[in-house]
Amino acid sequence: MIDVLIELADVHAHLFRVTLQVPRPAARQRISLPVWIPGSYLIREFSRHLSRLQARQGPDACVCEQLDKCSWEVQCNGTRTLRIRYEVYAFDTSVRAAFLDARRGFFNGTSMFLRVDGREAEPHRLRIGALPTGWQVATAMPATSRRREYVCADYDELVDHPVELGKFWRGEFQVRGVAHQFVVAGAWPSFDGERLLADTRRICETEIAFWHGRGKAPITGYVFMLNAVDEGYGGLEHRASTALIAARRHLPRQGVAEAGDGYVTLLGLISHEYFHTWNVKRLKPRDFEPIDYGRENYTCLLWFFEGFTSYYDDLLLLRAGLIDAPRYLRLLSRTLNLVQATPGRKVQSVAEASFDAWVKYYRVDENTPNATVSYYGKGCLVALALDLSLRTQGGGNLDEVMRALWTRSAGAAIDEADIAHALQEVAGRSMQPELDAWVHGHEDLPLPALLGRFGVVSKADAADLAAEWGLRISEGPLTGIQLKTVHRGSAAERAGLAAGDELLAIDGWRVRRLDDARGWIGAGRTLELCVVRDQRLMTLRFEPDKAAGRAGALHLADKPTAAALALRREWLGA
Repeated sequence: MIDVLIELADVHAHLFRVTLQVPRPAARQRISLPVWIPGSYLIREFSRHLSRLQARQGPDACVCEQLDKCSWEVQCNGTRTLRIRYEVYAFDTSVRAAFLDARRGFFNGTSMFLRVDGREAEPHRLRIGALPTGWQVATAMPATSRRREYVCADYDELVDHPVELGKFWRGEFQVRGVAHQFVVAGAWPSFDGERLLADTRRICETEIAFWHGRGKAPITGYVFMLNAVDEGYGGLEHRASTALIAARRHLPRQGVAEAGDGYVTLLGLISHEYFHTWNVKRLKPRDFEPIDYGRENYTCLLWFFEGFTSYYDDLLLLRAGLIDAPRYLRLLSRTLNLVQATPGRKVQSVAEASFDAWVKYYRVDENTPNATVSYYGKGCLVALALDLSLRTQGGGNLDEVMRALWTRSAGAAIDEADIAHALQEVAGRSMQPELDAWVHGHEDLPLPALLGRFGVVSKADAADLAAEWGLRISEGPLTGIQLKTVHRGSAAERAGLAAGDELLAIDGWRVRRLDDARGWIGAGRTLELCVVRDQRLMTLRFEPDKAAGRAGALHLADKPTAAALALRREWLGA
């Protein structure tokens, strides 16, 4: 058994100490640290935070030779247990790495635990050393009878259980015999934990029923770990837990009954990460078997594993009774408008975007919207288009496709051929033409026509000037208007505006928020823009695009046909 001890070396210096013990090591034992964490497709170079690596066998020091950026070779003498000790700097507040200060600790195994070459399949034991008074531990890692001791079947399991440390709020509930915990660090005193527990339980009940009907979930326990911060949002899925980060002002508060947009967004995140328990942690790309922690793991299927999960996260909030149909359609409108406002959707297919995630999705720059499309957003819309198509063709739906994939694969690896086969099984015909056009093509999806059959219509909504002009900006009374992105083919690009410009004035009037200019500009009129670029003042003539589309907001049609109303009820409920 590989033994791992983790200690708090210095909370003020943000240092963990890790001791790894390897019985019967190889004569030239290779060890390495992962360069990425599954679920977040970017090489993160966790080894940059590892230092003071030393190795011993009994009283004797061993020579450690670094082979590359993340691996070492230890020269061993005999079969005596090899003890490796090192420190990890932990000051990353995201859900992807490790963090330690005097108030809180958190870590993912991929940024902490060296992998012993050739011994990955052996059981690994984790022990957590002494903690400050009052600190607790939260993790889904299987515990032994000893305090703060855990045993995993192999290295893959060891690094797939994040650990939360500190003084945090903890609540529990049961769903079909599965014990669920929710821990929250950093919440305000007015935080309404009971409401969060009750709403999360409804999500879990709905999703287990989605996948298994009245059957059992493939887990015996689950832990939600939420770090509440001033500003932040995100989540990362694991086999029996999730790490979440959200703005503390978006948590439910005691005495406030209304579910604000921030809280609904948090519930959608919870729904999304819990859905991953099935879709990506068990149903997974065949390309990920086995996972290679030392390099990029490519797949063209993130449109399915992330995009379809993004479709179901808010839809299942509706089915759980946590939002109503109009609110669900507002959330769906946001995704539609974001994708529609991305010129890159005409450049890159969503399958290509999946493959390019390693170099494009997590490395956003001023040209990103012009060159790529989100596999989350467009993948969600592909799922929507397939679901609506199935429902209009004969009573099938995407739920049946997902369950067929789960049943046929026994909750294991799949590829695009499996998805196509499940679609054909439910539809009664091949849907390969739709997959070719919607997943591998660059044209817009036929969603207006499909939604219309369900009595859902899009009405023009007031778009901000930035969207109308083809800009993405940051703005404020102190910073003014900073241009972040200029969309390809937009009126802003034709006028000569560029990312990095500061917009000072329109028609001679100082402006710090772009929409304020609606007070003096006329529709379709040529404007004079004063901008600063590289410390130089410039004057540009701006011709608004008369054909620029406005944002659309989805609504329930007032007088749907009987057929449309029946379809809508099947999709969205009564």
